[in-house]
Amino acid sequence: MILLLFIVFLILLFLGFPIAFALGLSSLTYILFTDLPFVLIPQKMYSGIDVFILLSIPGFILAGNLMNASGITSRIIQFCNALIGHIRGGLGMANVGASMLFGGISGTAIADTASIGTVMIPSMKKEGYDAGFSCAITATSSTIGPIIPPSLPLIIAGTLTGLSVGRLFLAGAVPGILLGIGLIFTAYLLSVKRNYPKGEKAPFRVVVKSFYQAFWAVIMTLVILVGIVGGIFTPTEASVVAVLYAMVIGLLVYRELTIKMIPGIIMNAAKTTAALMVLVGFANLFAWIMAAEQIPRMIADTLLGLTQNKIVLLLLINVLLLFVGAFMETIAAMIILFPTLLGIAVEVGVDPVQFAIIVVLNLVIGLTTPPLGVCLFVASGIGKVSLEKISLAGLPFLLLCLIVLLMVTFIPGISLYLPGLFYD
Repeated sequence: MILLLFIVFLILLFLGFPIAFALGLSSLTYILFTDLPFVLIPQKMYSGIDVFILLSIPGFILAGNLMNASGITSRIIQFCNALIGHIRGGLGMANVGASMLFGGISGTAIADTASIGTVMIPSMKKEGYDAGFSCAITATSSTIGPIIPPSLPLIIAGTLTGLSVGRLFLAGAVPGILLGIGLIFTAYLLSVKRNYPKGEKAPFRVVVKSFYQAFWAVIMTLVILVGIVGGIFTPTEASVVAVLYAMVIGLLVYRELTIKMIPGIIMNAAKTTAALMVLVGFANLFAWIMAAEQIPRMIADTLLGLTQNKIVLLLLINVLLLFVGAFMETIAAMIILFPTLLGIAVEVGVDPVQFAIIVVLNLVIGLTTPPLGVCLFVASGIGKVSLEKISLAGLPFLLLCLIVLLMVTFIPGISLYLPGLFYD
């Protein structure tokens, strides 16, 4: 019957069903054909979302929506453009820089692609950048968001394993920065080779002014990190602090947020949270069925049966996750696969915190790879460019992402250095 589960899931996925519905309907099919009680569905869905730390997710989503409504996206882009826009390909590099800063607010790749892409893709095309390049750099740089804290996938990783969310946030900082710097360098090399335009150098006072405007967004990320790592508040409390901070900045500093806008923003955040919680619930039901059928044990035995070599095993896990990431939403894939693969990794001596970063990085890279890379579809819709053209234009950026992935996989210090300073 487990074969039926996967067949129905894959058919629904290729028919374009949302991942939550594909997980739920395939699980329902399995239950129907195995005569299991239907009460299992609400039980397993509820147990999946009945975790205290998940309360932080609606808070961070609402904080991100409030900051975005305050005009923070345009301010971040203006600062990055003022700082490096005069370099050849500067607008492309500013795109990456904006994603690095915005990632600390949204925590998700799709939100990053949509928010940054709406502004940057038309601007880059207007300035003479190739449409495929503009969409590809936007989609790929959005993968930084789920790595740099606060990160929703890392919160899920902490929920599934009991790992410290503060430790996971710190572990994602250096890999996220490394990925951002690598993408900036790649964008520069491509821009020089293709003779993409460069803007005029902004006066120093303009750079300072734009930095001040974007400064409050950067501080929000630091407030969250310092508060969690310093033991001042829990991740759930941090999300509430983030909301209050975003409201103060939006209402009193930027003054683009109004009281009348807040109910609509809360409603949008509630819809996003509800969709995410449904996804988490169905993913937990799907994972329970897999566990009942001994699939996690079979995966572990198969991988460990192939090799006990740590390097080879990590390479196999990376290939598996990259493949899964191309077809499945990051959080759903985390819930279904992470606990199983973590057990394998720990067995061969991989630190759990390092492995969490490896998994998240793999899965978000999958968001930018065909055939079902969600960020590619979002960028494609904004830029009115075919998926094939974006995929080809994104190959140099994908290569860079894979290099960073290998570095994070085989150099533990990249992800463990900062947590070691504050927790060990």
